[in-house]
Amino acid sequence: MLGAGLALLTVAAARPVVPEQRPQTGLAVAFARLHDQILPWGSELPGNIRSGSNAVDARLFSSAAAPLPRLRNLLQADLLVVAPAPLPRGAATAMARLPGVVAAQQVDAARIQMDGKLVAMLGVNPLEFRAFAARPTAESETLWRNVAAGGVAVSYTMGKLDKLSLSQSLRVAGRSTEDLRVAGFGTVGISGVDAVVSDQAARSLGVPAGNAIVISAPHADLGTLMKQVVKLLPRSASVAALVAQAPASGVALASGAAGAAGVSVASGPGLSGVQLSVFLKAAVSRLGLPYVWGAAGPRSFDCSGLVQWSLAQAGVVMPRVAVDQARAGPQVPVSQLQPGDLLFYHTDPTAPTYISHVAIYLGKGLMIQAPEPGMNVQIVPADFGSGFAGAVRVYPRVAAAVAASPVG
Repeated sequence: MLGAGLALLTVAAARPVVPEQRPQTGLAVAFARLHDQILPWGSELPGNIRSGSNAVDARLFSSAAAPLPRLRNLLQADLLVVAPAPLPRGAATAMARLPGVVAAQQVDAARIQMDGKLVAMLGVNPLEFRAFAARPTAESETLWRNVAAGGVAVSYTMGKLDKLSLSQSLRVAGRSTEDLRVAGFGTVGISGVDAVVSDQAARSLGVPAGNAIVISAPHADLGTLMKQVVKLLPRSASVAALVAQAPASGVALASGAAGAAGVSVASGPGLSGVQLSVFLKAAVSRLGLPYVWGAAGPRSFDCSGLVQWSLAQAGVVMPRVAVDQARAGPQVPVSQLQPGDLLFYHTDPTAPTYISHVAIYLGKGLMIQAPEPGMNVQIVPADFGSGFAGAVRVYPRVAAAVAASPVG
């Protein structure tokens, strides 16, 4: 439901939590690499974007569920702090006092088994956390009332790709196991998190209380702020940025357009001729292999997994997920597309500016992609419709830097 990369603590049924070493800064590092497992990452065919709060799918559990206060202002989630144990009391208050911080809210965070899959989950106070969500999800009072009533909100991606329904309950296994009703489908917007429950439900599952903090600081320089936040944290905690910023400007790149900030086509270098040839041959060699949510080869792939694996054959290090791959080089106009450029798409109606699908341009108006469950890697006409987020030319040095400190 969100999307991220701090190594979230895994809460396993009937076994103690083992504190981890301080992971690298970067959200996809922590959420996505715990025990060498990558968080499920899905996509669908591009070009089918819808917008508006009615994109969030939810039905009220009971008319007796308490109504929520009116949603006032939305908050941009800029940093996420995660620790293997509860953070000190007053940590969020201290962070809220830092220059440029608008809000800092303590939440619970863990990787947990849900419907047989390991996913990242947050336990939150629905009344307070709702403002951090992407607008369509934040505006769905039904979804948040259901969360407050004990349900689990599931990401749009997980709901679609796992073919879940609002009428079912999911087996959620932490230190204890609960059957939780699906509260609704809606992306919160922190990359990598696929489930949100109330803090009471999180405690009953054994998720550590208050081991994470979400920080909103839309006008602060995040690099400077992160250094200040680290000074307030125990050594076991990690902090990572949830948004990219243009260099030296402190301006968040939240429009959802693909392309690395401050990198132009002229700044080069891009892929060498040899790298480009190996990359494209590797991608085409996977034609007909199945799409599997979260797979990165060599016999099955999701959309970003196909890109990462194919470029790895050419010796190019790429980040794992589409939203980070979109920062692997400069944006390229459609009129200047070349084979090997990456095409990015907005496919999640509950987070209309979030990049959630990637394809590889082959030239002559064609692209190769791993589309969605039930389909295989395919070559299709390139799509430049309403869901198109832009094209990027891969620069290996830029890609490697993003992979070392991902935002998604």
